[in-house]
Amino acid sequence: MFKLHPGRCANSHFFRSHLPCRRTLFGLPDLSSLSPFVNADSNPEPQKYHERKILPYNRRQLYEVVANVESYPLFVPFCTGSRILHSSRGDRTKPTTMDAELSVGFLVYQESYVSKVTCKPYEFVQADASSSSPLFKTLTTLWQFQPVPATSPRHGGIPSNDATDEHASPSLVSLDLTYAFASPLHASISAAFFGQVSKLMVRAFEERCLAVYGPGRE
Repeated sequence: MFKLHPGRCANSHFFRSHLPCRRTLFGLPDLSSLSPFVNADSNPEPQKYHERKILPYNRRQLYEVVANVESYPLFVPFCTGSRILHSSRGDRTKPTTMDAELSVGFLVYQESYVSKVTCKPYEFVQADASSSSPLFKTLTTLWQFQPVPATSPRHGGIPSNDATDEHASPSLVSLDLTYAFASPLHASISAAFFGQVSKLMVRAFEERCLAVYGPGRE
């Protein structure tokens, strides 16, 4: 996300269901054409959520967790599968891009969609769902990593390393999640549920960092 799984940072346009009959992510048929409360011509506005947190790891460590797309099923909420379809490796001046197929599951239902993932070491990882996905009109997750300023109380009065040093810790991680369902009915059903996803993602990310790197260093 989602993505919001990183192999090493991934525009294909397809969507497929793993069920014998087509269902939505929430296990409901598309009833928008039957509902008297949903205007088929309505255009749901994208919902936006922002989370940020200081973690006791350096930018490189944080970046490498998110850039490892193939590991997403291990920690990203509701992500059940991830595979890289195509990748173009970059360098410190040119971002790496990937096309990644991500699978999301809810209860007994599962759907897959393709995202273009852009990774710039050690600054950000952004994933944009293909515009052809019938589930999401828009789905973008943006993870950004910044060094904590030397003036921050988290440094305890100890001068920090150069702000450009990817090995300096702690670091500030921020997550911006933007989404809009293709169906107004789906948007209505998911309103309360999706509002918590960004918080779940940051919490899961923090737990993943702890599992990979240990307690970290303030």
